[in-house]
Amino acid sequence: MIELQTLECNEVASPDAEKRIASLRATIPQPFLAHYDRLMSKGKKGVAALHNQVCTGCHMRVPLATYVDLVADTDVRLCDNCGRYLYLQEVPAATPAPAPAPKKAAKASRRQLVHAA
Repeated sequence: MIELQTLECNEVASPDAEKRIASLRATIPQPFLAHYDRLMSKGKKGVAALHNQVCTGCHMRVPLATYVDLVADTDVRLCDNCGRYLYLQEVPAATPAPAPAPKKAAKASRRQLVHAA
């Protein structure tokens, strides 16, 4: 559905786009496609990414159970707030943070010098 949305929302049409859209629509079950088309006819996108447990369509936090289902890939889930189909956004691998610079030795305070003597 993500690819279908990308092709349908793309302003620059490629020569293959119509064929690809038709083939994608043929593979999506009719109830899912009907819901997707209803959202698209209202001017909304039908699919939104889930990033840090937040729907990128409406910017609302989704329940943890929805997130767990998407991680486990057990079911198709909708955002409870906006009704868009959700998918997990690919998170790029984090680059390791540079090692912290060594700390300089702290100067002894006057109190420490008095007690040491």
